[in-house]
Amino acid sequence: MMNAFYKIGALLLVINAMTVSATAQIWRAIEPENLPDKRHENAMSHANGKLYLLGGRGLKSVDEYDPKKDTWVTLSKAPMEMSHFQAVSFKNEIYVLGAFTGSYPHETPIPNIYIFNPVKNEWRKGPEIPENRRRGAAGAFVLNDKIYLVCGIQDGHWDGQVTWFDEYNPATNTWQQLAEAPRPRDHVQVAVVNNKLYVAGGRLSTARINQVLNTTIAEVDVYDFKMGKWTTLDASNNIPTKRAGNTTIALGKKLLVIGGESDAHVEAHNEVEAFNTQTQKWEKYPSMHQGRHGTQAVSMNKKVYIAAGSANRGGGPELNTMEVLEE
Repeated sequence: MMNAFYKIGALLLVINAMTVSATAQIWRAIEPENLPDKRHENAMSHANGKLYLLGGRGLKSVDEYDPKKDTWVTLSKAPMEMSHFQAVSFKNEIYVLGAFTGSYPHETPIPNIYIFNPVKNEWRKGPEIPENRRRGAAGAFVLNDKIYLVCGIQDGHWDGQVTWFDEYNPATNTWQQLAEAPRPRDHVQVAVVNNKLYVAGGRLSTARINQVLNTTIAEVDVYDFKMGKWTTLDASNNIPTKRAGNTTIALGKKLLVIGGESDAHVEAHNEVEAFNTQTQKWEKYPSMHQGRHGTQAVSMNKKVYIAAGSANRGGGPELNTMEVLEE
């Protein structure tokens, strides 16, 4: 009888430990001695085990963060103003595409891909984006050595949202148009989990009629690369907190939607919500210490890093703080 009691107790301890380990993530503020440049509408990516903040409103230098040394270093200036983009890491270089340059509300799409080589600390001008497919504030990602762009807007915050989905093959320097997304959206970031692209968040910026922050999108669209087609999740799986200017990453089997802005309140969103692709349900994750939008999170070494961005909806105040989600 006593042995049975101890066995039950041990089992309960194991179950309890599993529950704790599954919910023990927490955001921790990183406080290095030096800080990067304040910026927003920027991106962040990774290469060779280091993080790189790049772009944003105005002409910005690249800031490099070394997690082992807990230090920031300022690198080369960008060749031009680059804003509103989701940077992608490809073969230890960082690619900028689907980006804007210029001022609100008529920012213009950058016509070329730009590539930053962290080892050489050099920028180079890459291939042209087809003229009839240029836009900014689009989602971008890499899959199977190809680079993809989805959705976005052609004329800054003014008008011209698109459903476009494009594939760029760096090996052959060729573009291919894929099946268009179920709905247009801009100010969106995307991620791939198990060969499925998830497009969540974003909005329909239309400053032409003064409709911007209030045009957030609830539906979640999914592209299955194996099937080659789009679907939309059931309305019960709409994004729990509607926002745009959010950042989106894949973390294991989950899709994390982090931060953003909307007309719900002046402060940028600090909510973090995860769509579990196994249970097909949304889960609430710990909120960030600092709400922020207009930046990009990076998953590296089983941790999620986020830095910079805007603390309030719109254009500021700009941030240079950083926090990390870890167990």
